[in-house]
This record gives sequence, structure tokens and C-alpha cells, in this order.
Amino acid sequence: MAGGKLTPRQKMINLMYLVFIAMLALNMSKEVLSAFGLMNEKFEGANSSAELSNTQMLAGLDAKASEAGGEFTAASATAHKVEVITKNFYDYIGKIKSEVLIGTEVDPETGKLPYEAMDKGDNIDHLWFSPAGYSAKGKEVVATIEKYKADMKLALGSNKKLSPILSEVDTKFNLADVKNKDGIAVDYLDYHFKGFPAVASLAKLSAWQNDVKKAETDVYNTLLGKAAVAAASYSNYQAIVVLDKSAYFQGEKVTGKVVLGRYDENTKPTSFSGPGKIVNGQAVIAMTAGSVGEQTINGQFTFLEDGKNIPLKFQGNYVVVPRPNSATISADKMNVVYRGVVNPMTISFAGVAANKVSASAPGLSSSGNGKYNMSPGAGSEVLINVTATLNDGSKVSDKKAFRIKGIPGPTGTIRGEMGVVKGPKSNLEIATIGAKLVDFDFEVGLDVVGFNLKVTGQPTVVVQGNRLNSQCKAVLSKAGRGDQVTISEIKTKLVGAGSYLLPRTAPVIFEIQ
Repeated sequence: MAGGKLTPRQKMINLMYLVFIAMLALNMSKEVLSAFGLMNEKFEGANSSAELSNTQMLAGLDAKASEAGGEFTAASATAHKVEVITKNFYDYIGKIKSEVLIGTEVDPETGKLPYEAMDKGDNIDHLWFSPAGYSAKGKEVVATIEKYKADMKLALGSNKKLSPILSEVDTKFNLADVKNKDGIAVDYLDYHFKGFPAVASLAKLSAWQNDVKKAETDVYNTLLGKAAVAAASYSNYQAIVVLDKSAYFQGEKVTGKVVLGRYDENTKPTSFSGPGKIVNGQAVIAMTAGSVGEQTINGQFTFLEDGKNIPLKFQGNYVVVPRPNSATISADKMNVVYRGVVNPMTISFAGVAANKVSASAPGLSSSGNGKYNMSPGAGSEVLINVTATLNDGSKVSDKKAFRIKGIPGPTGTIRGEMGVVKGPKSNLEIATIGAKLVDFDFEVGLDVVGFNLKVTGQPTVVVQGNRLNSQCKAVLSKAGRGDQVTISEIKTKLVGAGSYLLPRTAPVIFEIQ
């Protein structure tokens, strides 16, 4: 075939023959391609099972955290971090798999991919690699793998029981260069993916997903076991003070004991006898208190252990006190209420919860938890009626009268100063006329809405507002050093109180310098 003089046509035929032989040498057998496809199916099936199993384990861990708290709560928090990290990386690998399959369609009859036709790896070769090495996409894949490992390390922390899982993750996703058969170091992705058939790369990526799911499973199993051991440790026990009775008189000897116990919602009795009944695995006491004085309460739990009923008796004392019949009513600031302001009050009934107490009076409103606001109206006295509902549904009531007083008259101010204020005329011309309540316990806002200005020897000027008008400035221009300007008949209103004017406001004097 290579000897003699060949025609151009024969040369072309020979060349095509050589290409054909090379293609046969490069093509992988259909059986091997199908084997990769079956391997991929196995991995994807295992991944689906692992996803369902992991979801169930995480739900079980959350249920334990809700029931028992403690170590289970911390374990659940760690598990949810791993869940997010795993999902993000797993989904990213799934996106890569979809890129591998671009241009490949599922067989409509079998519902499977055409494994035997997936002998080319052009999609990954073009996406991940460039003549200089990794392409931007290849670098993204490497960065995402490294981020997964870093996130797992951060989530699992320094927990020694979880360190083997971290070691396995580092090993399975070790991106160090790999030596080929000739001993030459090759980039990780280049060694494992470059030039491989699409079906082989697909199986490899599914294996990655399987490694990720296995790590997630190992974390959940380890956390569940660790939390269960911690829940049974002595750190979950508590020293409980058990007194012989729940109330003592002053000077009486207090007796009782301190026991080691634990509160466990999962420990449920099979039966209960005593003044109550079992509700959600707990004995809820419900009885009527006896006569005033010390009373006894007793009963028995029964637990099932190794097929036998184990009785556990209990006994305790409590003290019955007389029924409350008087209310405690007090003003938070003083022993009277003032008209024109909101007076905060606390109203309670001895021995009765705040939500079982109601109070009523003209101008009285509740702000919750035993706190009330009183805004008295006309008159010199207001009567507050209080009713309390006791635990047995019966009611007791009381009442008390409070005196109503008006707000004392304020004192006028210039620039916020009272009495005799000194300064140049220019200061007064731009000053604001105000008012203050001296020695008054409430914080209130005051507005000056009018005043009179008088300079000796000059006519009085009546002003609307809180600043000097042009007439005031004209009169003021005739005053000299040492003259006094009297601001009187100051009309003062409470902020938010409508048209209600306070009693006469004391004048303020400005001495010109």
C-alpha cells in the first residue's frame, strides 16, 4: 500500500483508511460505555436514597432538639449548617452534569440516556480547559470544591468525633496534581476528566455527589449519637430543693431536702394516682384547696421497666392562706391626680394576677400588666373601682377616691431663663417667650400662645404668639440701658391638650444693658 507510484485518488483512499484505523483504535467499546452508564444509574439511585434518608435523620434530630433541647439543640444547629453546605455543592455538581449532557437526548422508548453514543467528552474539554491549562470555568470548579471543603471545616469546627469525616472529605476531594503512567504530574481535573467519554465524566460526577451525601449522612449519624450520650450525662441533671411545705411563718423552722433529678419530657408514666391526671405524659394536679392552714398532697406514679410495673410514691405539703379581699391602689408619682396631664397608676389586688384584675373610673385606661393611665376631667374627686377574679371564678372588689387638682401656674421665661433676665435689646428682639412648671413631677410640653409687653413710659403691646412683633420692636427702640421690659399676661397651653389654658403664668422681666 505504501510502495510504488500512487495516483492521487489512491493516496486519498489510503489516507482515509489510516484515519479509519485510528478512529477504531480511539473508540471505546460499546460494552464499556454501557458499563459506565449503569454505574451512573447506580450512583444516582444511591444518591436519591441517601437524600431521603438524610432528610428523615435531620427531622429526627430536630424533633429531639424540640423535645429534649440541650446537646440536641446544638447538634441540630450544626446539622442544618451541613445541610445547606451539602445542598449548595450537590446542586452545583448537578449543574455540571447538565452541561455534560448538552446535545444528548434521552431515548423516548427506554427513558435512558444513549450511553453507547456518549463516547465523546467535547463539552467538558471545551468548558474546563484551555491551551494554557484550566479555563475560567475549570478554575470555578476548583474554587467551588475548595469552598465546600472550607465550609465543612468551619461548620464542623474542632469536634474530635467529626474530624474523621473532615479527613475523608479532604481525601476524596484532594485537588493535588496526579502523576500519570509516565510519572509526569498532571492537573487534577485534567487527569480525571480531559479526553474522557461524556458517560465516564457523568458517572464520575455522580460519584462526587455520592461522596457528598455520604459525608452528610456520617455527620448526622455522629451528631445523633453524640447528642444522645450527652443527654444521658450528669450534666443534664439538676440539684432540686424540695421543702416539706410551700409556705412558712416568720421565725418557723424551714425543713426539707436537696435531691438530684432531671426534667425529661421523654420519661412518661404508664399510670398516675393522685389529685390530678396524666396529660401529654405529665401528671397535672387539679384539686380544691382545703381549709386555711397546712395541707398534704400525695399520690403515685407507675413506670414500666423490663416488663414490670415500678411504683413511685410521692408526698408533699402546702399551706392555704386566706382569700384576698382588698386591693392595692397607688399613684406612681403622688397621692393626687392632676387635670390636664396623663397620671400613671399601678393597680393590683393582693394575691391575684394582673390579668385577672380590672379597674374602672372616668378617664382611666389600661396600658397592660397592672399599669393604668388616668386623665381626670371636671370635678374635685374621682372614684376608682377595682374587681379581681379569683382562681375559682369568684370575684372580690374594692374602691378608692383620689383628689383632682389643677396644674399649678407656670413661670414665664425669656430664652429659657426665669426672673430678671439681662442683656442687650437685640437679644430680646429675637428671643422666644416660653413657660416652665417649677417643681412639678410630670414632664409636660408647654406652648405660649400670647403675652403682653410693657416698657416703662410706653403703651402696652398685646402679642399673639411667642415672639416680639413689629409693634414690640418699635416700643423697644425707645428704651435705654437700665430700662426694664415686663412680659406679663402670658397665655400658656399644654401640648396636645386642645384649647385648655393653664392658670395665670408668672411674668418675666428683661433688663436692657
